[in-house]
Amino acid sequence: MINIFKKNELKNIYYIILGSIFISLAVVLFFIPNNFTTGGTPGIAILLHHLSGFSIGSMVIAINIPLLIFGIKYLGKIFAIRTIIAIFFISLFIDLFSKILIFQNIVNNILLASVFGGLIIGLGVGLIIKGNSSAGGSTILARVISSKSHIKPSQVILFIDVIIVLLSIYVFKDFEKALWSIMSIYVTAKAIDVVLTGTISTKVIHIATNNSQVLSKKISQSLKIEGTIIKGISFDKNENKTVIFLVLDVKKLGLLKEIIEENDPEAFMIVMEASDMLGRGIK
Repeated sequence: MINIFKKNELKNIYYIILGSIFISLAVVLFFIPNNFTTGGTPGIAILLHHLSGFSIGSMVIAINIPLLIFGIKYLGKIFAIRTIIAIFFISLFIDLFSKILIFQNIVNNILLASVFGGLIIGLGVGLIIKGNSSAGGSTILARVISSKSHIKPSQVILFIDVIIVLLSIYVFKDFEKALWSIMSIYVTAKAIDVVLTGTISTKVIHIATNNSQVLSKKISQSLKIEGTIIKGISFDKNENKTVIFLVLDVKKLGLLKEIIEENDPEAFMIVMEASDMLGRGIK
């Protein structure tokens, strides 16, 4: 059983509650007033709400109960308990906000609604994932299917989102809004990435050079950074090759190019995105 009074577990609960609030606000303020949907459990719940008249919160629970019963052994007990907590708060906050946040449409422009609704849902889902939990729904199904096949969880989630978008055409009788739903799902995925990996402004640099000692010394002195020299052999000529590997703040990239041009014009440089980093930071 989870000890909620442990520091790490309190942090998980905090992320879960905050993420649930974000998801609920997005559903109530952007999707419901503009009569379109998004992906995952909130999207299915919105569609069922329009078809049945039951509250979206109750639909969130109705969707997830059978999935939790079916998939609990694949989730693990602790993860399943956190997921139940997340589902409870999402359901609670959606129905609560639906009653107390009674406005005219905050956003009448459906483009803005799809972008900002997707963004806020993505922040919410990302926070829940940071709390070592899930928002239920397609995530549970994806874990079960991936554990029994070679299908990736992301492929299962994408397939479910496609089904939700297609069903939304039938429910809302509007093909254009289905396209806006796709926009929302895309923004949600990007927002989740930002929450989980951060807005990293660094680049991974590989420099193939025949003058590695001089070049590495100049880089270290001018940019005040450390790197690694990797030795290898070329494919075709069986020649020794040297590659300088380093991680650099994007603002220093121009200066690095100048250093390379001055000290080894024949060097070959590759710049890559650093999507996630762990360990000592860049100074």
